[in-house]
Amino acid sequence: MSNEIKSITEFDFDLICEYFSLVERQGPGSPEATIKALSFIDNLNENSKIADLGCGTGGQTMVLAQNAPGTITAIDLFPKFIEIFNDNARRLSLHNRVKGITGSMDELPFAKGELDLIWSEGAIYNIGFKKGLSYWKQFLKTGGYLAVTEACWFTPERPDEINRFWVEAYSEIDTIPVKIAQIQEAGYVPVASFILPETCWTDHYFLPQRSSQTEFLKRYPNNKTAEELVANERREVYLYDKYREYYGYVFFICSSR
Repeated sequence: MSNEIKSITEFDFDLICEYFSLVERQGPGSPEATIKALSFIDNLNENSKIADLGCGTGGQTMVLAQNAPGTITAIDLFPKFIEIFNDNARRLSLHNRVKGITGSMDELPFAKGELDLIWSEGAIYNIGFKKGLSYWKQFLKTGGYLAVTEACWFTPERPDEINRFWVEAYSEIDTIPVKIAQIQEAGYVPVASFILPETCWTDHYFLPQRSSQTEFLKRYPNNKTAEELVANERREVYLYDKYREYYGYVFFICSSR
């Protein structure tokens, strides 16, 4: 197996979108983890305004909508994801209060102090953790909540192979205490944090990709870039199986002062 692995951003955007549109979730997570994070948030009612940033096709958004009141505006950069997202909302009869729009998480269409809750699972890395915390805060009401998942180290030291992979893929990865300090420095009050169970990776993220990879390669026969993308995702599975004790996603829930 090759030791080379690319950042997902190095691949063609359309190809990435095609690949990840074949699965329900575009990152590690689970309905149980979403509901657990939601249990720490106590300010929502039918008039609440919620934003899900980097929503993908809405796997977590639909769970959020089924377990929380209020209206949800979900944003993603990929139009195809948003098309699937809105189809899912209609299928689940959630379209009256859940809407997906194409846009960027660093150019949000909300007014200052408009939102009661900002949600983002496996996506804040696209803007950077510290930048996301700082920029998004202006859109939250005082006492509003931010709930995000972020890649973190579980140990102060780790093997060079996995360290190099993550530092090259996402230079802001750090330990949980550092992330909590960054949350406080950005003007939030930490409410809760928990490590996503390994099943959020293995059962809900990696396993669904197995069958979709076969379908994806059939759609792009003899396409070197498509083959490289699949090989890249398979190597991520290999690295997680080998080094899962050293890293993972952490759910951080915090309140805006």
